[in-house]
Amino acid sequence: MAMVPCERCGAQNFIPADLGMFQYASCKQCGHAVMTPVKLDQFELRAVCGSGGMATVYRAHDEILDRDVAVKLMQPEFAGDQNAMAGFFREARYQASLNHTHIVQVYNYGEHSGYKYLVMEVADRGDLDGLIKKHGRVDELYVLDVGIKISSALELVAKKNLIHLDLKPDNILYNSDGEPKLTDFGICRRTDEPRGDGLVGTPFYIAPERVALGRQDFRSDMYSLGATMYHAITGRVPFDGPTVEETVWMHVKTRLVPPRKLVKDISKDTEAAILRSMHKDPAKRYENFEDFRMALEAARSRLLVKRYG
Repeated sequence: MAMVPCERCGAQNFIPADLGMFQYASCKQCGHAVMTPVKLDQFELRAVCGSGGMATVYRAHDEILDRDVAVKLMQPEFAGDQNAMAGFFREARYQASLNHTHIVQVYNYGEHSGYKYLVMEVADRGDLDGLIKKHGRVDELYVLDVGIKISSALELVAKKNLIHLDLKPDNILYNSDGEPKLTDFGICRRTDEPRGDGLVGTPFYIAPERVALGRQDFRSDMYSLGATMYHAITGRVPFDGPTVEETVWMHVKTRLVPPRKLVKDISKDTEAAILRSMHKDPAKRYENFEDFRMALEAARSRLLVKRYG
């Protein structure tokens, strides 16, 4: 047995000695994942930040550079899956090419005893989805701030001829300074890459042209960011059908309920920016992310004057 403090609540937990490498238990007090520290090359993995289908993200310490990092570790059972490994490496390359204040920075890609991993900037202070769940809906100024910063990040993504393809509240993380950071480039594609088989993305935020026409470009990310802001500011996803298929087709066929119909005190400027970014015809959205960002900045300035004079 080992005594390990929980990173989230600080409670001391006994960890069974027979718990395998990289495995974790639940904190007795808050349920957060706790683990015995594990060495991976120069990194000491100290806590679990999150876990997905193919990888787990750990908070770690780089003992050479003396800084905290996040280590995204591929599950070993996928080591022989060529498609999974190609996707993991592609995610690393694409995200590493994007040096922006509001994109989680990738520092390195490595392998240790058969484990493939990414070393990234730490952003483990929650996400936008958590704020929506906690508050029901998020304050308009805060949503505009997120929209401005993430549209700036997507401006760089577009300039690099990339499309994120999975913009959603879960993929906007916060660092210790409270700054939003775009992450998860797992299904990101170059604009000249084939679309691939099947429709990938999250049904609540997916652009209609991706569903109906099998087409996608930077405006698809713009729609998804608009849909993310819509959810945050109203507390309701834009469309929610009985099934996944019905939900994705609602983006194509169903008229969007304007935000002010749901929350009357949302400003007209913010509503107009969100509605334009989510137009069903991509040609009628903003011509680029700079124009979208400027519209959001104008809405934010007017709202500040209205609130604080």
